[in-house]
Amino acid sequence: MNDWQRKSPLDWETYVNKLVKVVAVEKHEYEGWVLTVDPVSATIVLATFPENEKGSLSFIMGHAVQEVEILREGDSDMQERLARILEPQESHAYSPEELEERKKALKSWLETNHIPVSEQGEQGRTLSVAGVLSIEPPYGPEQCSSANEIILARVQGLLHGYLQQHP
Repeated sequence: MNDWQRKSPLDWETYVNKLVKVVAVEKHEYEGWVLTVDPVSATIVLATFPENEKGSLSFIMGHAVQEVEILREGDSDMQERLARILEPQESHAYSPEELEERKKALKSWLETNHIPVSEQGEQGRTLSVAGVLSIEPPYGPEQCSSANEIILARVQGLLHGYLQQHP
């Protein structure tokens, strides 16, 4: 076990959102922004942002790490950029008001089409379809869950059609 692997998760956390140079076995060197460190394997996840590209990730296995040098602290812009690197391409942050509007519109549409729907959960954020399927915010096909695969597939298909008509 090397020095890097002996560190604690709290030690590794001090490297997150910082530009580092990692020296690994066989004198391989890597440079990038630390996105995270796996607490089990001590693997470092580095993000790099080549010009005009979204970004790429490199994984340096914990057992191969010989030295990690902090080159620069990350500012708030870099922290946001790192946080966004794993977001899906179509990710969209909705305000609480927009989520409520989406929920009401979807619920109304389901009721209009004679599909039994109710609000569930502490704040009524989850839509329950016939008691066998849940739809979580932001109320798209990917947010559907059900143990019944047939119902799941059909409701997801309906939602795809609904979202094409009501973006």
